[in-house]
Amino acid sequence: MDVGYHSYETESTHTAGKVITCKAAVAWGPGQPLVIEDVQVAPPQKMEVRVKVLFTSICHTDLSSWKGESQRLTLVAFVLKNEAQRAYPRILGHEAAGIVESVGEGVEDMKIGDHVIPFFQGECGTCICCRSRKTNLCQKFGVNPLKSVMVNDGKTRFSTMDGNPIFHFHNTSTFSQYTVLDSACLVKIDTKAPLEKMSLLSCGVSTGVGAAWNVANVQPGSSVAIFGLGAVGLAKIGAITEGGVDYSFECVGNLEVLREAFLSTHTVTPSSYHPASDFPVSSIVVPLYSSKCGMHIQGWVLTVLLGIHQAQCCCLSIQWSYLTDAKS
Repeated sequence: MDVGYHSYETESTHTAGKVITCKAAVAWGPGQPLVIEDVQVAPPQKMEVRVKVLFTSICHTDLSSWKGESQRLTLVAFVLKNEAQRAYPRILGHEAAGIVESVGEGVEDMKIGDHVIPFFQGECGTCICCRSRKTNLCQKFGVNPLKSVMVNDGKTRFSTMDGNPIFHFHNTSTFSQYTVLDSACLVKIDTKAPLEKMSLLSCGVSTGVGAAWNVANVQPGSSVAIFGLGAVGLAKIGAITEGGVDYSFECVGNLEVLREAFLSTHTVTPSSYHPASDFPVSSIVVPLYSSKCGMHIQGWVLTVLLGIHQAQCCCLSIQWSYLTDAKS
């Protein structure tokens, strides 16, 4: 989504250190239509960056959060809370590309004019998770759907025109012409990279590619099955086999995506597939939580689960044999 800017030049010499008035898509409640309205964006504080958002895209996580569908188990008393319990109003969005408008005190790795993309899974670089090569689930800037303010002072950088707070989303809030982020939640990119395409790297593409390269560690000759063909699934297909996997399955019953599933495989094509063919699953369309997602793959398998779940899907029943029969 192009938010209305056709020039990549910043006006930071006129705006740095000042409150900026701009347009944003504000969510006033779960499921309520987003309202395009004027908001005020405060200057960045210590270790924060204010970004002029040039392009932003919509991820299914934004949609689920807007509907109030997703749910999180909090660490305090293990209480389940869903999106409807989050603070409103707020500004959604976490996939974007833009230019640094100004930086706060202490920011040394970014400067005015740098091209950047936001990253909702920030990295402080010092916690035990950031220091480990096995995970990047930062203890300070990790994903927390219930987080609604900045880490530095527990306040928001957005407000209505009459001064009431507007809350943050996923460390990013990109459905605004300007946004303020912790510097740990930004990545600088090459200025030659086309910004209109870079927003997808914030989540969909990087999630799929990262799962294939860093988590699953797919090697040449591996057999791979992809369940779910959204942006994440399609990115994974492109990353691991230059456009083809052994098997792919559309998991939510969207018949329009079936052709994508067929075309992404080395095993079957739309013209050759028929129900009686020798295919290693009993159905092309399988529920995401079906046993078929795990049991129709041969042994020594690594299963990687990605994405968010709906509030009504907070618990899964898994047969013991799934964990013991040569799978991980």
